[in-house]
Amino acid sequence: MRHKKRGNHLGRTSSHKKALMRNMAAQIFEHKQIKTTEAKAKELRGYVDRLITYAKKGSVHHRRLAFKFLQNKEIVTSLFEEIAPVYETRNGGYTRIIKLGRRKGDGASVTVIQLVDFEAGSETVKKEKKTKDAKKEKTAKDKAPVKEEKAADSETKAEEPVASEPEKTEEKKETE
Repeated sequence: MRHKKRGNHLGRTSSHKKALMRNMAAQIFEHKQIKTTEAKAKELRGYVDRLITYAKKGSVHHRRLAFKFLQNKEIVTSLFEEIAPVYETRNGGYTRIIKLGRRKGDGASVTVIQLVDFEAGSETVKKEKKTKDAKKEKTAKDKAPVKEEKAADSETKAEEPVASEPEKTEEKKETE
């Protein structure tokens, strides 16, 4: 029986799970969001929240505790200098889990876990429900601009030879 055994084993040995959590925590601090399964994201949330709390306290002892877990000086430095000041007034809830749906191969529930109050760069996570109507609208929208672009391209192509012909004749005159 698992009396007083907290957390999900994730089908791994304790050393494998520890290494997984270290790597995922380092990646979320580096990229501000990562895509993973729902079980891993829920388990990772506690580790990330604890590390951000260490960074908010900012003492040498807490920096050493964070380094003991992450084992990467650059990540620890960015955690203490860039990420912690953003959460100075927040009392928890530093991460957000967004469900994306099921993975095609094995049907696992895929999510994005991201740090709250951070832009994830150019990548934005949009939750879209795939329906037949949405697919039809999307294909209709994709086809319409292509026709307009082709028409615009044909107008510019018609103008280009006319503009380039006098230049060629001038060059020929100069060489003669």
